[in-house]
Amino acid sequence: MVKPKKSYGQNFLINESICERIVDNFSQNCDTKNVLEVGPGKGALTKFLIQKSKFNFKAVEADWDMYNYLLEHYPISGDQLIREDFLKIPLDKVFDKEEFSVIGNFPYNISSQILFRINKYKDMVPLMVGMFQKEVAERIVSPPGNKIYGILSVLIQASYDAQMLFYVKPGSFYPAPKVTSAVILLKRKNNYELPCNEKLFKTVVKASFNQRRKMIRNSVKSLVDNHLLFEHKFMTRRPEQMSIENYFELTNLLEKQ
Repeated sequence: MVKPKKSYGQNFLINESICERIVDNFSQNCDTKNVLEVGPGKGALTKFLIQKSKFNFKAVEADWDMYNYLLEHYPISGDQLIREDFLKIPLDKVFDKEEFSVIGNFPYNISSQILFRINKYKDMVPLMVGMFQKEVAERIVSPPGNKIYGILSVLIQASYDAQMLFYVKPGSFYPAPKVTSAVILLKRKNNYELPCNEKLFKTVVKASFNQRRKMIRNSVKSLVDNHLLFEHKFMTRRPEQMSIENYFELTNLLEKQ
C-alpha cells in the first residue's frame, strides 16, 4: 500500500494483510446486513468492506479531508458516507432503526467513549470489531481477579461477550505509533438487558473502582441506607474480586434496601 501523507494526530493502518484479517473476522461473525465503519480515514478497511456484497455499508467520518478523500478514491456515494461525529449522531437513525454492526480502527484518544456510545445503543448493535491501544483492549476483555479488570471491563461485559482477536505491531501503521495495538470482538449476549437498574448499576461500578484499593463497603457507603447491608458477603471484597453477576446482585440489594 502507498503510504498516505502524514496527518497530524493520526496513525494510518497500512498493512493490508492486517486490514483483510480484521474484515474477515468481522464478516465471519456478522449476522446483520447493515454495517457501519467508524472513522474510516483513508479507507484501509473500507477497501475490503465494500467488496463484501452481503453488506449494506455506511461509514461515519468527522474529518472533511478524509471525507473528501474517501469519495474521490472509493466507489461509495455521499449517502453511504456520513460527515459527522460518531459520538454525537443519533445512531438509531443511521439505518432507520434497523440493527447494524460496527467496525473500525478507532482513534485511541476517544476509543473508550466510542465503546460507551455503542453500549448505550446495545439494542441496535449486536456486534463490534475494533482496533484499540493494547492496554485498553486488554482492560475491555479482562476477567475478574486481576489489576486491569475495571469499569470498562464490567460495563461492557455486562451486555457483550468480549474476545481478544490479535495484536498489531506499530510497524503496521504510518507514522508508526509508540504503542502496540490490539483487535477485539464484542458479541452481544442473548440476555443483554441488565437484570437490575442500569443507571444504579453504572453508579455502583464506578463508585467501586474509583476507590479500587478499598473494600466495597467503603466504596459504596454513600449508597447504603440500611446498615445491615454492610454485613453482606460482598462488602469485604475488593472491586476486582467482584464478578459482573456480583455487581448485578449488589445493585439489586442497594435498590431494594
